[in-house]
Amino acid sequence: MVASSVAINARPAGWLRGLSFDTTYILGILGVALVSGWFVIAKPDLFPAVFVLNGWLLGYHHVVSTFTRLTFDRQSFNEHRFLIVSLPLIVLAGVILAWAVLGSWVLTTAYLYWQWWHYTRQSYGVSRIYGRKAALPSNDLLTKLTIYAVPVWGILYRSYQTPDKYLFTEVKVLPVPFLLVAVAGGFALIVITCWLLEQIKAFSEGRLPVAHTLYMCSHLVVFGVGYLLISDINHGWLVLNIWHNSQYILTVWMFNNNRFRNQVDNSHRFLSHISQRKNIFSYFAVCLVISTVFYGALSATLNWISPTVALVTTLPLFAVVYQAINFHHYVVDAIIWKVRKKTLRHNFGIAT
Repeated sequence: MVASSVAINARPAGWLRGLSFDTTYILGILGVALVSGWFVIAKPDLFPAVFVLNGWLLGYHHVVSTFTRLTFDRQSFNEHRFLIVSLPLIVLAGVILAWAVLGSWVLTTAYLYWQWWHYTRQSYGVSRIYGRKAALPSNDLLTKLTIYAVPVWGILYRSYQTPDKYLFTEVKVLPVPFLLVAVAGGFALIVITCWLLEQIKAFSEGRLPVAHTLYMCSHLVVFGVGYLLISDINHGWLVLNIWHNSQYILTVWMFNNNRFRNQVDNSHRFLSHISQRKNIFSYFAVCLVISTVFYGALSATLNWISPTVALVTTLPLFAVVYQAINFHHYVVDAIIWKVRKKTLRHNFGIAT
């Protein structure tokens, strides 16, 4: 009877691919992000260099990773034609209109808050994947509150700080009183305490979902450090950005690798070939080369036409184009990465 009870109560560890991959995915990425934050805090003069390096190796790369799902074969391109052809023009027009009506600051402000939401939602999605792997209920209110509590506290605190600039450009934030920050903080601490007590209880009963718990802890740490413990908004952004970009890159690779199940698909020959586990370095090299060429050519083009644009208008060309790319990426991600979609669950190994 005891053995039967343990078998019923036991919950799988819930690794996405296995101990080595998941510890890299959860702890390795977190470690890189935290060390990077510590480095720029210790040596603030080197922040611009780290900023550029992060953009080249991770930021641009993670945007291009999205297009492995959209454009690397004819079927994907046809399926997502609107997202590739029409949506960028719509977003660009919206960005230009916002700048024309409100000024340059609105682009930075929109990026501050939309990026916060984008990062939070991605982490929520990953937590759901881990939860499904561990056979956890998808409608667990405490887990949802735990995911959102610290990010909400963090963005309220950043708004309360009222920074004048964000990533070298003017920003305006929502007016937030300290009382609201304190209430959000108190609520977050209560929620986290309740969640931790739940995990302790699960551990004592032999049903702790190990991978999901580790991921949740990494989520709380990175948002807590990035938004609350690091006072400089740019240094905090760097921690979160490195964590988010790295997580996204590995998530897309995992999706593509699972999609082709270690075999080359003649209908998707190139993508399926580089997505094999044995070709993992080729996959990342291809994405990095594409991102380097694309963003290098984009930068050169903008530098070339900027003087002409400056003669006609005060349009901040670089800010408009790069923010349009960011916002397009946010919209696309919100559409293509819905865990409730059957094909997505299948390719993440959570179809059941």
